[in-house]
Amino acid sequence: MAAVQVAGSLPGAQVRDVPQEPPPEQGIGFRCLSARLCALRPDDSSSARTEIHLLFDQLISENYSEGGGVTPEDVSALLVQACRLVPLNQNHLVSKVSQLIHRLLNRLQVIVDEQNLDFLLAYTISAIQQCSSWTHMEILQALAALVYCNGSKCQKYLPDLLGKSGILMKLSDSAHPDPEVRRAAVHCMANLCLSVPGQPYLEEPYPNICFQAFLTTLQSPKSSDMDDITFCMLLQNALKGIQSLLNGGKMKLTQTEELGALLAVLKKSMFHGLPGLNIELPTVLYPTPLPQYDGRPPVKPLQSETSASRPTVNKKKKSKVKSRKIQQGEEEEEESSSEREAAPVTDLGRENLLEGSTPCSSSLGVRGWPVEGSQQAGRDRVSAPFRSANWKRVSSSESDYSDAEGGMQSKMRSYQAKVRQGALACFLSTIKSIEKKILYGYWSAFVPDTPELGSPQSVSLMTLTLKDPSPKTRACALQVLSAILEGSKQFLSVAEDTSDHRRAFTPFSVMIASSIRELHRCLLLALVAESSSQTLTQIIKCLANLVSNSPYNRLKLSLLTKVWNQIKPYIRHKDVNVRVSSLTLLGAIVSTHAPLPEVHLLLQQPCSSGLSNSNSATPHLSDWWKKAPLGPFLEETSVSSPKGSSEPCWLIRLCISTVVLPKEDSCSSSDAGCAAGSTYEPSPMRLEALQVLAHLARGYFSMAQVYLMELGEVICKCMGEADPSIQLHGAKLLEELGTGLIQQYKPDSTIASDQRVPVTVVVMFWTMMLNGPLPRALQNSEHPTLQASSCDALSSILPEAFSGLPSDRQILCITMLLGLNDSKNRLVKAATSRALGVYVLFPCLRQDVIFVADTANAILMSLQDKSLNVRAKAAWSLGNLTDTLIVNMETPDPSFQEEFSGLLLLKMLRSAIDASRDKDKVKSNAVRALGNLLHFLQPSHIEKPRFAEIIEESIQALISTVLNEAAMKVRWNACYAVGNVFKNPALPLGTAPWTSQAYDALTSVVTSCKNFKVRIRSATALSIPSKREQYGSAGQYVQIWNALVTALQKSEDTTDFLEFKYCASLRTQICQALVHLLSLASASDLSCIRETLELNGDMVQSFLLQFLKSGAEGDDTGAPHGLGERDQMVRTALEHISSIQGLAGDSAKRTIMDFLEDTLTIYFDSSGSQVMLLGLTNR
Repeated sequence: MAAVQVAGSLPGAQVRDVPQEPPPEQGIGFRCLSARLCALRPDDSSSARTEIHLLFDQLISENYSEGGGVTPEDVSALLVQACRLVPLNQNHLVSKVSQLIHRLLNRLQVIVDEQNLDFLLAYTISAIQQCSSWTHMEILQALAALVYCNGSKCQKYLPDLLGKSGILMKLSDSAHPDPEVRRAAVHCMANLCLSVPGQPYLEEPYPNICFQAFLTTLQSPKSSDMDDITFCMLLQNALKGIQSLLNGGKMKLTQTEELGALLAVLKKSMFHGLPGLNIELPTVLYPTPLPQYDGRPPVKPLQSETSASRPTVNKKKKSKVKSRKIQQGEEEEEESSSEREAAPVTDLGRENLLEGSTPCSSSLGVRGWPVEGSQQAGRDRVSAPFRSANWKRVSSSESDYSDAEGGMQSKMRSYQAKVRQGALACFLSTIKSIEKKILYGYWSAFVPDTPELGSPQSVSLMTLTLKDPSPKTRACALQVLSAILEGSKQFLSVAEDTSDHRRAFTPFSVMIASSIRELHRCLLLALVAESSSQTLTQIIKCLANLVSNSPYNRLKLSLLTKVWNQIKPYIRHKDVNVRVSSLTLLGAIVSTHAPLPEVHLLLQQPCSSGLSNSNSATPHLSDWWKKAPLGPFLEETSVSSPKGSSEPCWLIRLCISTVVLPKEDSCSSSDAGCAAGSTYEPSPMRLEALQVLAHLARGYFSMAQVYLMELGEVICKCMGEADPSIQLHGAKLLEELGTGLIQQYKPDSTIASDQRVPVTVVVMFWTMMLNGPLPRALQNSEHPTLQASSCDALSSILPEAFSGLPSDRQILCITMLLGLNDSKNRLVKAATSRALGVYVLFPCLRQDVIFVADTANAILMSLQDKSLNVRAKAAWSLGNLTDTLIVNMETPDPSFQEEFSGLLLLKMLRSAIDASRDKDKVKSNAVRALGNLLHFLQPSHIEKPRFAEIIEESIQALISTVLNEAAMKVRWNACYAVGNVFKNPALPLGTAPWTSQAYDALTSVVTSCKNFKVRIRSATALSIPSKREQYGSAGQYVQIWNALVTALQKSEDTTDFLEFKYCASLRTQICQALVHLLSLASASDLSCIRETLELNGDMVQSFLLQFLKSGAEGDDTGAPHGLGERDQMVRTALEHISSIQGLAGDSAKRTIMDFLEDTLTIYFDSSGSQVMLLGLTNR
């Protein structure tokens, strides 16, 4: 090891950008002592040493307070001077100066600047190398304080500290005789690994060296000379070190052995000191082989609101952490936790970062779970136990143990609990550092399974939840379980219950189903047994996470019923956090796999069902929910109710009551989130109730429609309040109700007409909205998120109801949307663009030339926006607008086409061309719009010279998109758009230069595209031209024919098994295109067709027979399949071929006719039909 030289001089202390101005009357004692110390010069006399001793003692014993007028620069300068005064051969003074470094840096929350750090590190490293071993403990404490949050600035000293013969590597070795020194060395390493956001991490290979050292420490058994508390602190420091490495993002656990070893020690540490449990674990956990599992998370629904839109409940303030104690000679040195924590720096200050505590703050990379919940119920949210930086010093009301448990045993249990909490915090960081598909290989090691008859329950996270005496540890275990459950929907979707117990093995799907059932059982047991409100909240959140990810449609009934009945009493719990999380869980139940028959029955239960176990903290709901008054609209209007729903939906009544009724005295008067003097439930409760109503409107609209008018009054009340969050959630509920009404009236709706909400009632509902606070919310520019949500709500109006609104209300809607399109806020602009795209499809508006033109201009303006989201919405709306042009073109009245501006069409074509070169989100709808516009063009447009160039450019843009390796949705839309172009008879298809390019692009796709849906769409486009001339020359025609035959041959060639389900549809479409080409063939095409049939006739005939049979049976989609339609297509082709005047001596015509006749004969023989073909065969 290179010798470390202590610099003899040091430049002045670095000045911070914003120096702290010492308040008057503070820091006087420190400044006086500092001045005396700085006045001294190095002197080896006895009197000088005595004076230094006294000054150090005074400085150490001074009563410091953070921000007490002492600047970091002053502290650094004093420490440098102190070290200069103490030669390394004076062991007692070295020990004393180390205590001073430790005391000042910890107590005054100082992080030493780089220049002074360099000198102080060199001094402490030299001190360890040269001083007696009895000083090492104090020196290591000083070193830990110096490197805290400074790891990236210690790079040049890392070889001396962490090299093969490094100081910390030697002192942390399990063979080291002094356990206290060993623990302090591990603590130094943990502080070195602590990363600060924005600063570089430790350079390789040091992170891995530290990781292996921490892992070895955790794997090593307790030595005989080490007491239990020191051992606990050693484990805590090693766990914090690993956690810091994982949080820094530098450690990538890619090796199975490495990850398995870490998980094994974490599982062992999770149960450290748990009473009545002594487990033996292997040194490495190996993953269970899983079936093929796609680790991609399922597509998330759009968030119903931005995270910033909802206030978070203020937690009860923790008792303030006391000042650190002076540690000289105190037996309670570790107990007072004075050493610096290897934990992130938070605003709580470093006096919270105490050794012996287990922080797991924001650097874990884990989202906090606001107490009011969120739309995706049960997501992993980290709350108080892992957010709090101080788990050691708690008030008596928060203590893990009763006052009766005194003395050493209580202290011992406290330290053991902190080891378990540290292991869980480290496990949480591990979960965030590895892919979910890797994590689920270890599912059975941490998640319980139903034990076999007579066998004991395996230890798991639920063991801690049910048996750990510390409520904080129980809460931590629940948070880890929530993190495992987050995003597990795809993994759990394989679960399936079965009643067949006679199998020789247990299928994986049954094992997962068993695990889900056991999780339900254990969490409900924990719910009943828990007394801590904080842990109770975590149990309910974990249940919500489980409910959100479990495949109840594949499991036996009753799981949700048990959860439902047990959570109902907690809705009236005295703690607001428990009440909010209970509503979150109910929201998860009504949103998972909705609609579920089991949940539908639960919603119809009498309100008092399952509440018999209510106590004083959880009173009956039976009277409370009835207090919400029926509005005047509800009394005047009768809305159809679903059959069999004689009981009112108690959950809807409960949520309405929570939103609109004054809070009851039985609830805690100190509820967080409840403004002083407020008469309503705390804001988080009301927000969660509105979320549940939105979930019900989305998944169980038949229940919600009974309360339509009353919910309308609730929405008006919410949107009329001052709180933007309440207004926002009111708008979201309005959007869900509007969407539910639209779904009822869709052409493919299965709801009987007498079960739908009458259009007259829908008109009344929307009239109430538009006469209420909705227009005001739309114009509230101070809250753009509310404006955007109000736009979304306005776009959910039923088209049939819009036409029934008074004309002034219709004009109001249109005027506001067109006006908001000029908004500078991108959220508002995107929502407005989308809403205009919805309105332009309304039957009562789409033939209004002025409205369509105004909408087109607004959309074209949005297509130029800098925001991708705005452009994507505008492109979607432009596609809808061009759909409207096509619909109007198909009406008998030509006035719309005549009145629509040609100049505007040019602008739309130009904008669509530009948008087709944009990102895929914009491009997919831009090409759709191009196809529609080219289809819409009238002969009067095409004849004009100014259109010729832009038509050519538009078609080239479509061809380019078809051929480009873009997203499959984009290519599908491009093929669809080319097919639309082919539908315009006014375009010179067949003679224009672009004809061959368009056909080449489509034939390339139909034969080679990996995505079968794109192939199907290209085959469809190839069968659209209705005249032989449109296919161009004989060579072009034959190329298309041969490409389709090749595509038929390759219709099963794919490496992606997901594409196989489209094989039949692809063959059907290709066969239809081939028959269509035959029905248009000319004499010059016949010889090439014959050549193909001679080579591949058997293959083509077998697929044609499948095409005919599937059409007769009606079991195919994507092409005509009515009885007799397909064979009629083949007979039409046969008649056309027979009518062609073939060249003399040419047998091609006869060959093709024979092929078609044979095909039809085989088909009719197999189907038992007798068809006379004499009229065709006599030719």
